[in-house]
Amino acid sequence: MEIKWLGTAGFSIKTKDQVFLIDPYLTRNHKARPKQTLKASDIKKASQIFISHGHFDHLHDIPKIARETKAKVYCSDIAARTLINSGLDKDQVIIITSNRWEKEFDGFKAQAFFSEHVKFDRKLLLSTLLKINIRIPKYLPLSKNFPCGQVLSWRFYVEDRMIHFFGSAGSAEKELKNLTDQPMDLLLVPLQGHSDICNIAANYVKILKPEIVIPHHQDDFYPPISRQVDIRPFINKVKFECPDTLIKTMQINETFNV
Repeated sequence: MEIKWLGTAGFSIKTKDQVFLIDPYLTRNHKARPKQTLKASDIKKASQIFISHGHFDHLHDIPKIARETKAKVYCSDIAARTLINSGLDKDQVIIITSNRWEKEFDGFKAQAFFSEHVKFDRKLLLSTLLKINIRIPKYLPLSKNFPCGQVLSWRFYVEDRMIHFFGSAGSAEKELKNLTDQPMDLLLVPLQGHSDICNIAANYVKILKPEIVIPHHQDDFYPPISRQVDIRPFINKVKFECPDTLIKTMQINETFNV
């Protein structure tokens, strides 16, 4: 199994002759770091696309990718409405309406869990507003046109391995403990959206106890409304509190064989 980090919360997972995508967002502005050389039109193969929630940095490129690849898109009702209003054929969109929904695909199984978006704290909001300054009207459509909707975390069973993906880190402790029903091989945890995100993400690792953790979403994907997160405090805390968990940090478009 091959995992590629597409930047932000995006991943491509290849198993044998199957490729599926999670939150593939490739569009950047010229100030984004690191740069993403891939465009949505470069994605030629995907059988399924799984979406965590409806914000622009998770959903924006889905219509173009889905039309190119003919992939089915699995998402919440609000995200589905955004996609269909953007011109995606409604027959390509499958709406997830129940917690622990699951489906067998050719070569893997997917399971969706109701989750929560991280709550932006005052310190982060104020610092972001100061960076945006008088350009607020320019960026308002990114919020207005891409409502969050129900957040989903996704679990995949691929080649005898279990992967769990979060697109946002707003999970309460009860939610996380309900996901410890079986050993977790690989955790994909986001580090964006809160001033204390490194401690928040480390707590995911502490509770879920994965064999391997891959941090993501730490990139400065769309300045000035995003930021580059220094994940060293996360790495240090995980090493101290969860010494049995391997931390795999990835560069944009890097692949990792599991």
